[in-house]
Amino acid sequence: MIAIAFAASLSTPLYAQVLSPPAETAAAIGGKKILIKYSSPRMHGRKIMGGLVPFGQVWRTGADSATSMSTEANLDIGGLKVPKGNYTIYTVPQANEWTLIVSRELGQWGTEYHKNMDLGRVKMGVKTLAAPVENFKLEVSSQGANNGLLTMTWEKTQASIPITVAP
Repeated sequence: MIAIAFAASLSTPLYAQVLSPPAETAAAIGGKKILIKYSSPRMHGRKIMGGLVPFGQVWRTGADSATSMSTEANLDIGGLKVPKGNYTIYTVPQANEWTLIVSRELGQWGTEYHKNMDLGRVKMGVKTLAAPVENFKLEVSSQGANNGLLTMTWEKTQASIPITVAP
């Protein structure tokens, strides 16, 4: 019986066996690439916002390793000036507003957050979705010219913030 289960697991790709598979999103905004790498957890019937992801506490914004962001350009993320380079992203979810944290610390496990490494914090808009989204999803999208949008979606919550590439 164990041998049959093991053999079956070999036929399933490793990424399909991972509870929170690696994911990434990238966009060229103003001709410059912005790349975010994260792990994408699943709902699996659980209450997410205000449950698994507590309100008012720093969240790793995904699962496993800390969520990383690299940018080829200087950015303005909702009023926060972010020089080109590499960063870690955290959030503080609330029912009606999220806070995006951009950290200078790199390479840490997702739950290792050090406030003294913050580049800065900025508020994100939040809306409630009509239907639940099973897989946590981060998306960077171009909105034309030097403008973009960073969106985070999970369960029935969508948080977003505008991004502008400095000319």
